[in-house]
Amino acid sequence: MSKKSDFNQSLAGMSEADLAAKIREDEQRLKKLSFAHAISPLENPQSIRMLRKDIARLKTQLRKVQIGA
Repeated sequence: MSKKSDFNQSLAGMSEADLAAKIREDEQRLKKLSFAHAISPLENPQSIRMLRKDIARLKTQLRKVQIGA
């Protein structure tokens, strides 16, 4: 399976509060990575892009839970 489908399956059983906490945590990590990249280049700058996409997936799953879909 791909990383995307594994990630989505791991989100399926999470509650609304868990998803919100994970979003806050990942947004903090994104800020730190972006800041570190501005100071000196990261070894893998694609990690910023992947983290942004993971945050978007988390927000999508949170919205699904909120509307009950």
